[in-house]
Amino acid sequence: MQQPDVIVREVGLRDGLQSVATFFPTDAKLAWIDAEYDAGVREMQVCSFVPEKVFAQFRDCTEVVAHALKKPGLVVSAYVPNVKGAQRAFEAGVHLLGHVVSASEGHNRSNLKRTAADSIEDFRKIVELRDSRPDWQNVRLGGCVATAFGCTIDGRIDPDNVVRLAEQYVELGVDELMLADTVGFADPAHVKELFTRLKTEFGDISPSAHFHDTRGLGLANVVAALDAGVRRFDSCLAGLGGCPFAPGATGNIVTEDLVFMLEAMGRSTGIDVERLVEVRRIVENELPDEPLHSAIAAAGLPKGFAPSVSVD
Repeated sequence: MQQPDVIVREVGLRDGLQSVATFFPTDAKLAWIDAEYDAGVREMQVCSFVPEKVFAQFRDCTEVVAHALKKPGLVVSAYVPNVKGAQRAFEAGVHLLGHVVSASEGHNRSNLKRTAADSIEDFRKIVELRDSRPDWQNVRLGGCVATAFGCTIDGRIDPDNVVRLAEQYVELGVDELMLADTVGFADPAHVKELFTRLKTEFGDISPSAHFHDTRGLGLANVVAALDAGVRRFDSCLAGLGGCPFAPGATGNIVTEDLVFMLEAMGRSTGIDVERLVEVRRIVENELPDEPLHSAIAAAGLPKGFAPSVSVD
């Protein structure tokens, strides 16, 4: 199977659903995984290992992970806020465990009820937990610096602080390093500058990106990140999601539109756009009152469109 030029990771099952009050039925989550897998998606973040009293949406996390693990070649990831969540994720068998620290101290306290320094210390303990058992040592650990481009709580973020947190992740042995525009403050120039700096300072770790389309610049920021060498992007089917602990944080970039744009640019993703658009029916059926987004779902593919082939 040809390797794609760009990896698109679906995070709708986690980031998309975390702000939805209505419980998305477990069987529908499993159907969503099946349908996106059949469309060619090979990386999915499927849940958060958080207390049910915080997010009842993820009370079926273990079952969802178990189902996703049955898909050959699918990289199954989950978000964890702390060591207790990591323990559950390791036991469930995830391939990639995602941890977050915010460059905004105000957001970190709002989102995680602790300081950024406390969150980094949690990650150190997670690394130690992973390394304590031979059967867990193949689990990859991802570190994400949230609000890396700005914050509705603290405003402007010093790039030096973003790099400092990234450096702490790297020193602790992170396998994947991500920058997130949690509340849609980024612009293409800012994105290119910060990711270029990351590539310069931590060249051995390929960075990934998580953008929101809060102010309509999500896909433009993807192009800027591509120019800076980023080759892995998070996105949500139908543009669902947004951080419930950050005022004004609206939806993530739309998976359907992202895949279309990349393919139109000659960057192969391995994902069938038309089949991906069909997955929306699962979400529409379960969340009829939830606003769904996508320019490509509304307008359709342009005449003569054909998926790209690898350029690398």
